[in-house]
Amino acid sequence: MTTLDPRPAVVLLHSSMSSRSQWAALTAAHEAAYRFIALDLLGYGKAPFPNAAMQAAFSLAHEVDAVQAALAAQLEPDEPYHLVGHSYGGATALRLARTQPGRVRSLAVFEPVAFHLLDAGHPGRAEVGTVIAAIEAAATAEDATRSFIDYWNGPGAFDAMPAPLRERFTTQVAKVKLDFVALLAEPATLADMAAIDVPALVLSGRDGPASTRAVATALAATLPRATAAQTPGGHMAPITHAADVNQEIAAFLSTVA
Repeated sequence: MTTLDPRPAVVLLHSSMSSRSQWAALTAAHEAAYRFIALDLLGYGKAPFPNAAMQAAFSLAHEVDAVQAALAAQLEPDEPYHLVGHSYGGATALRLARTQPGRVRSLAVFEPVAFHLLDAGHPGRAEVGTVIAAIEAAATAEDATRSFIDYWNGPGAFDAMPAPLRERFTTQVAKVKLDFVALLAEPATLADMAAIDVPALVLSGRDGPASTRAVATALAATLPRATAAQTPGGHMAPITHAADVNQEIAAFLSTVA
């Protein structure tokens, strides 16, 4: 932790089955202007898997508690920061922004998987419910991983990956299941999102699934100071189309930092 660095702090939260390394291109390109703090969410990268007590009723509150503990080692008490999140990291960012309203200076999210913001009967929520059911019913961890990867990346995406990558993703599907538990149990509503009164950027991919595009649309209409933009690619555009997504994030930060 330093008190001398004049660069604005920017906290980066990654998607499920990813790690802080997904932001490497963004941090390398703009580290002269910003002090990036890319974190591993629980169960990913070098972060520990949730303990047994957490697993019994895993929630976004557990995830946010871990983020806050990590930030305590890198930021001064009450030091403000800008917040960026993708997918599950985006949903976590929304919870964190409500938890620390005085510290979060701006919010940028790419297709946050905040399915709890959709009505129970919404087609997008039903769509992701089908995916969750397939993951839970899968006979093997590999089959569960295939359902997850193919939903976000298209049919056949998992089988087209090199074997070492398939194996690595398969080891993470247990945390993916907990991520979905946390997302669907999150009590926050769109009315709660309306209280996040900071400059916000809501990004989505032109080819993203209906579920997360619906969340992005609802969120952009609800956050008081939000702008919305689309990028090439689908839900995983921060990785597959990193240059396009990072350009949007950097342009946004230049207006708020």
